[in-house]
Amino acid sequence: MAEPTALLVVESDNIQTQRLTAILEFIGYDKLLTANSENVKERLSEQSVGAVLLGQCGEPQRLLDTFDLIKQHDPDIPIILLLTKEVGQQSDRELVKRAFAVVNVPLTYVELTDALHRAQIFHAGNKKKGGSFNLDLFRSLVGNSRGIRHVRQLIEQVASSDATVLILGESGTGKEVVARNLHYHSSRRVKPFVPINCGAIPGDLLESELFGHEKGAVTGAISARQGRFEMAEGGTLFLDEIGDMPMTMQVKLLRVLQERTFERIGGTKVLTADVRVVAATHRNLEEMIRDGKFREDLYYRLQVFPIEMPPLRERMDDIPLLINELIARLEHEKRGSVRFTPAATMALCQYRWPGNVRELSNLLERLVIMFPYGVVDVQDLPEKFRPVGTGQAPAQPKSEDEAESSSFDRHLAPMESTYSARLPSDGIDLKEHISSLECSLIKQALDEAGGVVAHAAKKLKMRRTTLVEKLRKYGLQRSETMSEF
Repeated sequence: MAEPTALLVVESDNIQTQRLTAILEFIGYDKLLTANSENVKERLSEQSVGAVLLGQCGEPQRLLDTFDLIKQHDPDIPIILLLTKEVGQQSDRELVKRAFAVVNVPLTYVELTDALHRAQIFHAGNKKKGGSFNLDLFRSLVGNSRGIRHVRQLIEQVASSDATVLILGESGTGKEVVARNLHYHSSRRVKPFVPINCGAIPGDLLESELFGHEKGAVTGAISARQGRFEMAEGGTLFLDEIGDMPMTMQVKLLRVLQERTFERIGGTKVLTADVRVVAATHRNLEEMIRDGKFREDLYYRLQVFPIEMPPLRERMDDIPLLINELIARLEHEKRGSVRFTPAATMALCQYRWPGNVRELSNLLERLVIMFPYGVVDVQDLPEKFRPVGTGQAPAQPKSEDEAESSSFDRHLAPMESTYSARLPSDGIDLKEHISSLECSLIKQALDEAGGVVAHAAKKLKMRRTTLVEKLRKYGLQRSETMSEF
């Protein structure tokens, strides 16, 4: 068995090296090598290295030389550049362009793990044929339930082939996520991934969308147009909701799958379809075949390799992990953040999720808007997500081992108070954030106190004179309805 690959940290500052190794060990990297600009060559020779974190090496030229030395050893090795300052010098700009990824220092969890994830996937994709992908790194297929582990195993088995895949499952379970992972981990990943929802396009337009048309062939066709098969040349065509495709189009699709050729509408030139077809549906196709609504021959053409996505109600243990993943995405997209108390997480684990992961994602987006960078408890959840009959929080677990974690930060330390906020992926101006929070709470206290400063001060557990000073500080002018007592 081949020795596992290591992650190499190249940094001249010993203190920074210690910080980096501590962070990396915490997030699960137990195979680490450390080096500086002088011994990096020796380290590369000691063990197989899958990726390099390149920090400071002293002078800019030495950093550039170290980068070149690593590339001379292995031209394909992904180098993640740790940038500690603004890009100014030409040498720095050159490195940024050549680096596999750039991570700003001070480090953020999302930025660092995302870069490492992409580097590991890249390394796996460059392995010789027969090497396996580390599908545990599929951040978009989060979960440890038996069902999701089986899905990852099937993707690993079929990704490298050109076999047609049929993805089955309820709406919102993540069928397109599976399709994208199939494409990303195939030899076609450098070519386009082209999705089309067969149920969202009227039947009379679907043929043109799939195969394209020549000028004047259809109403309004003032020029020739490529179809999705041409757009996906060399890549993957994802036919979502294939069960909603009209029977007339099913016949034409079957021909393309059989002969791998097609013509544009109004055209005579035969075009070759060098695409991998991945289809998906939430419908029961076997039942549709019995009802005469789906062609049996097309069904068997599509179902060369079926993958069934389990509904969320069958993978409840994955919900805390999914919550973390979806929140991390929101943070990465700079759309805000939120976190949950253990009781709120348990309540979400008890809900049946008819809308599956899509419903969970939509709920988190809603809560991020309602409670930006705050904490959501059971009573803050929409009513239907609370425990049935009580409207109260479910019983607390007897031990921490029984509790589900609702955020990455809970692995660092237990909650020490009833309030905790999540740090955005790009950091935050703490002083400004605290001031904004303080100002908001003062306004709320004044509203609840009917504008009486003394009563508001009592609610805020501060002296009246202190509150008056803060009103001046934040420019909160007393209204006519506001009084001292």
